[in-house]
Amino acid sequence: MYNFCIFAGTTEGRELAEFLSAQKDAAVTACVATEYGETLLEPAPGLRVLAGRLDEAGMLSLLRENDFDLVLDATHPYADVVTENVAAACRASGREYLRVLREDSAVPEGTVFLPDIAAAVEWLNDHEGNILLTTGSKTLGAYTGIRDFAQRVWARVLPMQASLEACEAAGLKPAHIIAMQGPFTQELNVATLKAIGADYLVTKDSGGAGGFREKAAAAAAAGAKLIVLGRPPQREGKNLSETVDALCARFGFRRERQVAVAGIGPGSRDQMTLAVREGIENAECLIGAKRMLEAVARQGQGTFAAVAPEAIADYIRAHGEYRRFAVVMSGDSGFFSGTKKLLPLLDFCRVTVLPGLSSLSCLCAKLGTSYEDVVTVSLHGREHDIASDVRRHARVFALVGGPNGAGSLCARLAEAGLGHVTVHVGEKLSYPEEKLTSGPASALAEMNFDSLSAVLIENDRPDAVLTPGLPDSVFQREEAVPMTKSEVRAVSLSKLRLTENAVCWDIGAGTGSVALEMAMIARKGHVYGIERKADALELMTANAARLRVENLTPVSGKAPDACRDLPAPTHAFIGGSGGNLREIIALLLEKNPRVRIVVTAVTLETVGEMTALMKEFPFTETEAVSLSVARDRKAGPYRLMTGLNPVFIFTMQAGGGEA
Repeated sequence: MYNFCIFAGTTEGRELAEFLSAQKDAAVTACVATEYGETLLEPAPGLRVLAGRLDEAGMLSLLRENDFDLVLDATHPYADVVTENVAAACRASGREYLRVLREDSAVPEGTVFLPDIAAAVEWLNDHEGNILLTTGSKTLGAYTGIRDFAQRVWARVLPMQASLEACEAAGLKPAHIIAMQGPFTQELNVATLKAIGADYLVTKDSGGAGGFREKAAAAAAAGAKLIVLGRPPQREGKNLSETVDALCARFGFRRERQVAVAGIGPGSRDQMTLAVREGIENAECLIGAKRMLEAVARQGQGTFAAVAPEAIADYIRAHGEYRRFAVVMSGDSGFFSGTKKLLPLLDFCRVTVLPGLSSLSCLCAKLGTSYEDVVTVSLHGREHDIASDVRRHARVFALVGGPNGAGSLCARLAEAGLGHVTVHVGEKLSYPEEKLTSGPASALAEMNFDSLSAVLIENDRPDAVLTPGLPDSVFQREEAVPMTKSEVRAVSLSKLRLTENAVCWDIGAGTGSVALEMAMIARKGHVYGIERKADALELMTANAARLRVENLTPVSGKAPDACRDLPAPTHAFIGGSGGNLREIIALLLEKNPRVRIVVTAVTLETVGEMTALMKEFPFTETEAVSLSVARDRKAGPYRLMTGLNPVFIFTMQAGGGEA
């Protein structure tokens, strides 16, 4: 067991404590100055937290009483006195010392650098205007030499009693005290600067972990001069990443990669959640589509342009020099996102999923409407006939992609006789060029829209037929190709008890009338129409195109041989067996012992064979129905009923329950 002492109180200290306490062979003592600092450390089995300020004597006593293998000084870069005390206590106790450094930050042009507070006071006395101090409460007294201190100065401090007492002792008015706990976003900093009319922002270079970048960017945005107090001279040491690498190499620890999968919303920074911004900011490497990386990557941050889940996972696995990754996803990470396929590939990482605003919620908010009853569809990078969804539902949301995807969608609706439905198109949502267009699909079909568009379709007259048994006239047919008639089809489909995700075989599919209605019911599943006659296959294909059915695959060949490589079915309809009924049923049960089977028979020979097969195979549910249908026909001034051949419908399933 290795024993470590960390002088923490900083982001680096907290991350080191978290890393070491997660190792099975490590015990960690973390020293923080305040009880508040203690609350920021997550409890862990191998972690002990000591709260309270220690002078050099207190540190020496702690180090002598504990056999630490290594003392890590991760205190604030401006806490130079504390750093000297820790180093001195290590020398006196013979403990090994390592300073954890915080890297310098890039600063905007025009920044004023001053060596210390005294120089800052002198400089500010030569310049007029309001001042925001963000250097903490402990040094407030040193700023009281600023001319008109009580009128010109506002101080942002921690919401703690000691901080408020320091402000009062310095002579600050309550209205000039901003007691808040970070982290602070750029937007919040800008709002604060503008609220007090600040001309100057005084800060230390506390690095990315200390929010320096957000303060520097806010000062530039608000038109305030940035004044940076120089860091005390830094001891030799290692930055956080180098420190973790050294601990892994020396003690055999495992460096766990951290991955934040972040939904960045529609695209603009204003629409990102605080958690997403922090996940992106804290990452050492960003991964995502090129356009998204260009929008969110900060200067000096590693990037890798990729969208394929396999490529993302391979890159993370291969680049051990990074510990913290962020994978940026457009919109919401759980809404038509690559996150679903990516997560199983990142089982070697600690993954956090950060949701974002979806284009659905953004568009509906712009339109002033709810989206609890909206059906969602993605047309981005996939083929799908939106008309069938619009016929079924009053409100449909669609993500579109490609050149003028929204215009093509509207053209398809008009072609399908849905030109009257109302379409709302949101282009470049959240960007300055954002545009909303509403109107009938027929009118919008003549317009061009940006590839970054989202669409809400409203149909006040949904008219899709949901019951089985479409009229025979719907299907293209030929005399030589048999077709299951509407009434028989309706009863057979009801006996199948299809589910939305069903995988279906239609054996002896003919014109495809049963297969097509199967596909319309099992909209999220798939249907395979097996047919050995070429002219019937052509009819089935033509009918699928005519009815815009996409989840039907015609299969050429004779069952059962043509079926052996097909996915296991949940449901099967046998309208023609070619004399191979026993072999077909055997294959169905081999593929799925719980498959639900419906067979139609018109000859007595087939009826006799099916009666025997229901006993031969281990079915737990069987049923036979004789269906007689008569249709009316015109005979002079009268209408007479003409009977069709009776049809026997057999239903079978083994194992009980649903297939």
